[in-house]
Amino acid sequence: MARSSSGLRDRLLASALRLFGRHGFRGTSLADIAADADCSKASLLYHFSNKEAILAELLLPVGREAMALSVRLDALDSREAAVGAVTGFVDLTLRFRREIKLLFDNPGDLPPDLGLEDIEGVKHRLVDAMASRSDDPRERVFAVMALSGVFLACAIDPPCDDESLREALTTGALRTLDRTRG
Repeated sequence: MARSSSGLRDRLLASALRLFGRHGFRGTSLADIAADADCSKASLLYHFSNKEAILAELLLPVGREAMALSVRLDALDSREAAVGAVTGFVDLTLRFRREIKLLFDNPGDLPPDLGLEDIEGVKHRLVDAMASRSDDPRERVFAVMALSGVFLACAIDPPCDDESLREALTTGALRTLDRTRG
């Protein structure tokens, strides 16, 4: 029985995401992806013109979601922004664990033409929101700690279900931010 074309495309994307996460974008070849997906390189090239096209397909959804979160946070001020940034980033990170890891681990390795040029800006806006829009260096450091903590906790794939993880990440990040108030 022949496998469907969309099934192969999905397998290629899953293989690429797994291999990019393990070996990095630059450390993964098209031949590696094709072999992992159990197809020929020619079949891979039928679906994707190059490795950058695969990466773009993997990252554009998370990039769009991160930008949308950033826009939603712009309308909030102080504590609302901090809570919104924490809950929004926790949700985003849980939905796109491996993609977020690719985006935040080695942004310099990513090709510049992915349409994700403002990912650094998104990170800075998340820190600003988590710091409750404060210029106080202590609050900004705690904001970076909260953002990094959420990212790292998801990146190491803790042994608990998503709802327990969501609650722990949200509570932990908000407690980290509250260290500056008091």
